[in-house]
Amino acid sequence: MIKGLRSLSTLLTPKVNSGEWIRESIQGIRGLLPAAGGQCIACLEPDAHFGLCAPCREDLPVNHWHCRCCALPLAFAGDETLCGQCLQAPPPFSRVIAPWRYRFPVDGMIQRYKYNGQRAFARPLINDFADHLIAVLEADPELRPDLLVASPMHPARRRRRGFNQAADIAEQISKRSAIPWTTDLVTRSRQTRPQRGLNREQRLANLRGIYQVTAIPPARVAIVDDVVTTGATARRLAEVLQIAGATDVQVWALARTPG
Repeated sequence: MIKGLRSLSTLLTPKVNSGEWIRESIQGIRGLLPAAGGQCIACLEPDAHFGLCAPCREDLPVNHWHCRCCALPLAFAGDETLCGQCLQAPPPFSRVIAPWRYRFPVDGMIQRYKYNGQRAFARPLINDFADHLIAVLEADPELRPDLLVASPMHPARRRRRGFNQAADIAEQISKRSAIPWTTDLVTRSRQTRPQRGLNREQRLANLRGIYQVTAIPPARVAIVDDVVTTGATARRLAEVLQIAGATDVQVWALARTPG
């Protein structure tokens, strides 16, 4: 059971039993801190592999059933199933590989990594993601891209956050797969309001004209990001890469939201 990622309500609601309140508060605070070596970052039990013990790893919401193009989670199985959106407006990318659904506990792990800089929470996801990608590429070598392109972040936002999580993920995948990666092929020309909370149409409008390709891309490219939400960012990036010369653009992300 994943304890460390639950809401820390014990820090907000006073308890009649002060001893119980103190114990639960300390446990909640421990959940905010990186686990010690060998400990599970979720439940703090020992015998963790890359930050997660076996029971907590089994709790991760695998995106088993999904659209074969955009990886939108579906309620039914089917390897050749396309979602309604991809049928109506086929995206410029060929496929999205996103092994998890963006819900508990994956959503909390990514948020702590992305917004709080707690890289320990992303370590097991990135490691398992790399394992998954290597298996996919071994099964179908034609899917192997020539280059990994980290989803670009405006320099001002990167300075505020301290790092670009997409570049972090791309670098780790590159080390495991020996596929080169870059943050320089596509740049973000201006800041936009945060995508969080916007619907698909608003996201597409928010991203219009902000990406610039700085060189001719190789034929096969994989865009790397942490989460695919509506697919707006992936669409805009794939469009500019194809215009610049890429013939096949994939999207690799840790997780996919329900829509």
